[in-house]
Amino acid sequence: MSSEIEREIAERRAGVLARIAKAAKSAERSPDDVTLIAVSKVQPDERVDAMLAAGQRVFGENRVQEAQQRWTERKRSDGGIELRLIGPLQSNKSRDAVALFDVIETLDREKLARTLADAIQAEGRAPGIFVQVNTGEEDQKAGIAPLETDAFIAKVRNEYGIEPEGLMCIPPVDEPAGLHFALLAKIAARNGLRKLSMGMSADFESAIRFGATHVRVGTELFGARA
Repeated sequence: MSSEIEREIAERRAGVLARIAKAAKSAERSPDDVTLIAVSKVQPDERVDAMLAAGQRVFGENRVQEAQQRWTERKRSDGGIELRLIGPLQSNKSRDAVALFDVIETLDREKLARTLADAIQAEGRAPGIFVQVNTGEEDQKAGIAPLETDAFIAKVRNEYGIEPEGLMCIPPVDEPAGLHFALLAKIAARNGLRKLSMGMSADFESAIRFGATHVRVGTELFGARA
């Protein structure tokens, strides 16, 4: 790993953390209440290792198989790494996901709740679970429709024994993100959920103003993907 890449990544991370702190203070929140998730999907290993060297320990991946290849050994050698699945999860990958990830942010259908519950039982470990809400009700995106979210949360609690930690959303690119962040926060509040994974490179400061506890940042941390 070159010292130039290490320096660049460390500067990028410091800049993002400074922006998180500023946004949190503007919202009269503690910066410590906002967790930075470094979105490492398809990033070269050299840049991921530079991010680890800079002190980052929370990472987000989109695909189970890619995450297994990248993180199995790294997690074995560094017990402080927290790995979060932030992409869609196929039901047949539930056991692999439960075995590897510390948090799964994309529970979005009953079949997946069932296979996750079975995998948790089989693996003897329970990652944190977030429910993904399709706040824009976009056909191409995963997630529970907002009006169906309350009933879905009740069902996964009562029928599958899964207690979600929070909610996650990806707002439409052509609409004001704040409207969707506000909607997600409202749904979370009425279901007694305190954690909100919302906000990415382009809008994480807005998400913090609306109560984000986790922001998923890729480009601003790692640079544009090749």
